Amino acid sequence: MVKSYLKYEHSKTFGLVTSPGANVVWTHEDAELPSNARRTGAGHAITAANEEVLCWDVKKGELLGRWQDSQCTAQVTALARSEADTDLYAVGYGDGSIRLWDSRLGTVVISFNGHKSGVTALVFDKPGVRLASGAQDTDIIIWDLVAEVGLYRLRGHKNQVTGIKFLDLDLVQGDIDKAQDEEAHTNVPANGTSQENMGVLLSVSKDALIKLWDLGSQHCIETHIAQSNGECWSMGVSPRCDGCITAGNDGELRIWSIDLRGIKDLVSQVDDPGEQKYLYERGTLYRQGKDRTIGVHFHPRAGYIAAHGTEKSIELWRIRSESEVQKSLARKRKRRREKAAGQGIADGVTEAGDKIHDEDMAKVDISELIVPYVLVRTEGKVSSLAWSPEKPAQRLQLLVATNNQIEVYNVPVDQKERHVKSDQPPDYERTFAVNMPGHRTDIRAMSLSSDDRMLASASNGNLKIWNVRTQTCIRTLECGYALCSAFLPGDKIVVVGNRNGDLELFDITSSTPIETIKAHEGPTWTLHVHPDGKSMVTGGADKSAKFWAFEIVQDEIPGSRRTTPHLKLAHKRTLKVSDDILSLRFSPDARLLAVATLDNTVKVFFVDSLKLFLNLYGHKLPVLNMDISFDSKLIVTCSADKNVRLWGLDFGDCHKAFFAHQDSIMQVAFVPHNQDGNGHHFFSASKDRMIKYWDGDKFEQIQRLSGHHGEIWAIAVSRTGDFLVTASHDKSIRVWHQTDEQLFLEEEREKELEELYENTLATSLEQEEEPGEEKGEVATAGKQTTETLKAGERIAEALEVGMEDLEIVAEWKKRKAVQPSIAPPQRNLTFMAFGNISAERHVLSTIEKIKAAALQDALLVLTFDRVIALFTFINIWAEKQWNIPLTCRVLFFMLKTHYRQIMASKTMRPMLDSIRGGLRRALQSQKDEMGFNLAALRFVGVQVRDKGTKNYVDEDTWTDEKIGLSGKKRAFVNVT
Repeated sequence: MVKSYLKYEHSKTFGLVTSPGANVVWTHEDAELPSNARRTGAGHAITAANEEVLCWDVKKGELLGRWQDSQCTAQVTALARSEADTDLYAVGYGDGSIRLWDSRLGTVVISFNGHKSGVTALVFDKPGVRLASGAQDTDIIIWDLVAEVGLYRLRGHKNQVTGIKFLDLDLVQGDIDKAQDEEAHTNVPANGTSQENMGVLLSVSKDALIKLWDLGSQHCIETHIAQSNGECWSMGVSPRCDGCITAGNDGELRIWSIDLRGIKDLVSQVDDPGEQKYLYERGTLYRQGKDRTIGVHFHPRAGYIAAHGTEKSIELWRIRSESEVQKSLARKRKRRREKAAGQGIADGVTEAGDKIHDEDMAKVDISELIVPYVLVRTEGKVSSLAWSPEKPAQRLQLLVATNNQIEVYNVPVDQKERHVKSDQPPDYERTFAVNMPGHRTDIRAMSLSSDDRMLASASNGNLKIWNVRTQTCIRTLECGYALCSAFLPGDKIVVVGNRNGDLELFDITSSTPIETIKAHEGPTWTLHVHPDGKSMVTGGADKSAKFWAFEIVQDEIPGSRRTTPHLKLAHKRTLKVSDDILSLRFSPDARLLAVATLDNTVKVFFVDSLKLFLNLYGHKLPVLNMDISFDSKLIVTCSADKNVRLWGLDFGDCHKAFFAHQDSIMQVAFVPHNQDGNGHHFFSASKDRMIKYWDGDKFEQIQRLSGHHGEIWAIAVSRTGDFLVTASHDKSIRVWHQTDEQLFLEEEREKELEELYENTLATSLEQEEEPGEEKGEVATAGKQTTETLKAGERIAEALEVGMEDLEIVAEWKKRKAVQPSIAPPQRNLTFMAFGNISAERHVLSTIEKIKAAALQDALLVLTFDRVIALFTFINIWAEKQWNIPLTCRVLFFMLKTHYRQIMASKTMRPMLDSIRGGLRRALQSQKDEMGFNLAALRFVGVQVRDKGTKNYVDEDTWTDEKIGLSGKKRAFVNVT
């Protein structure tokens, strides 16, 4: 009989506020949330949290929303919000996919998949109908959000794209009022996306190039070297799109001026403009920090710039007004005159040079125009920041994402702007912070309470107590660099061993530290509570294991005769070994103590006499962790040599050695009981980001649990074995619950092989360019994935079955014309299963079920003989006027793709003529229908206006001459 196992699945994730790999978005609008979660005063922060997107109330520190696609496990790498539709957010992932989320519903609206690697930059255009994305694969893709397709791919960069921005050509000085007048008269937005105004895109990359792209002609019109000392890491564009800043290594900020007028003239003209520049370098500034600058942000409504690197600081710069620049130049001119007068030089030379600066601000030195303002020190290393979208009155507001926390800083506006004379730098303050729900550093130790309700997680500096059911942090305590932890009996006290060799005791109920004991000379690597709950043992780098007894002592209350009970650790015994102790475990029967040392061995001692019982040799690198089964018969050890070994505690023989993981194995844990016969099953967690579930009796891998995006440091299994908790370098804590779903080993192996095959299949279908082949500047935006391959196979299968059915039905109709009483033909069971539908309806429904973004890539899977069959059905759909938009889309794409083969085929011409006639009739009928509806709307509009207006006459000023010019006053009427 084949043995079955119960499956473990990921159920919850908590402990994460923000991930460092993506930007943060700050919004003050209430549009993205339901009515029960309105704005509280500080707005909402949209952050990336591994594969999820979280929405935080910045003031309360509460989690308001969580967006996650169960089909995607890749990390979120980029976020962007649409200005036109504030509910719409674009989210880029590490696998190259892009999803558009509706923040009100928390659902995916559109999915795109065109990049081969992680998305690094996203930006919407001003009308919100196009999206530009840049990725690590060096490509930029323009997406049409209305048609839900990728328009084209722009190639030219040689390294990862780090910044992109649509330039709004309607911001040209002198054209804004004209555009507004045209919009008012024509009722058409001035920023439409016609062929004459497809827009311009600005992009930078780690190849140190800045490029200007004309999206109408789909080519690069200008390229400059953005940085002089290596990669270009970020770009910031001014709100009026008349300038930009590129940032790179060593704190270098290069300032560029953008000629919007010239770009607009270039886009509108047809002939060749010749050699002309639209990007002008204005100068270079340097930050105080000499690290690489990973973020440059212009304030959307004030003249301030924020720049930050990878350190714990943000540098703010202020853009001076024209009057301030003139005053500064006047002061310098005065000083030069005084100096020239002292040296006997005429003043005319300096005055002539100064007039140039007075007349032309574009020639002013950039250090006069942009000046340092203030340096904001943060609590953690800055990964991203966002300005407040509101106009600053007395202060600037910055939302900063640092080490797994969100901070809000208030910086007062410039004193000179408010006409207050002060040379002191402005005093900034941190007003809000979201830091309670997560650790600042990696979690190194975890332990569960005896009732599995509380979880203790310890890191460098913090000990947090979590409610496992609600995933909320109920206590936060300061501690040292924690390496191990455990709940003491009663679940009211937690003991933590740290890197200084101390043992720290914390009272959870009062949130206070009880005692700190110097236990070891070096780091306290491990500790374990005795099964009887009366003592514990610790091991450290001083080559000793120390036994501690729990004692209750009475402490006197100062000023009274009363006493209060107090827990104290009393050192009883010490076990000396030959090397540093890395792990310790009592056997559940309290008879044996296993000690793992730095010399790659595990020594087993008797607890009572501390005599050596067994010496377990076999690992090639130090044993990092171990565990003993419920019946004290098996011990499992894991090592930095990537192996797991099972030993018997009767004779110390090695039952089995597994090559378990691809990296060091940090921890192993047995299921603590044998209720379902799984007492010899155990889990292993490794730096390869994988958790594996093993059968210790059959020596088989049962299941792989993947989900973490960083090295897994700690694992804790519940007392019941119903769930386990893991902590990782990605700062997340994940809970894996046991389900009722049965799992068979053979099926698991088949699933793993299928996943491997699908991953390699999609990769092999990507068209790789030859090393010597030159890539074109523009390419299609498609990408073959497993989803598109399966969709193409479904279309091919439907076409094959449909063509056979068409022949059968045509033959039956011929016979029926001769024999009216002939029985219906025997059709394919597929059509019968769908309610005896026709073949053309079945093929159309198959295509309709494919997502619009994946349709073109699915159609590319079809061979040309299938294309001929598809045109047969397109002809039928055009005649019957079924889903004309989809029919036209499929037709035009296939004509564009197979143009040469179709033109060379004589049999296709009559079919194309028939399709053209059918589509023209369908379009004419739709045109007539639209005209009828427009006429009806105009008629209804006239009636509404007539009923909604009333005539009046002012009796005091009434004259015969003004009777015909009487005004009309609008009244409020109900129109049903």
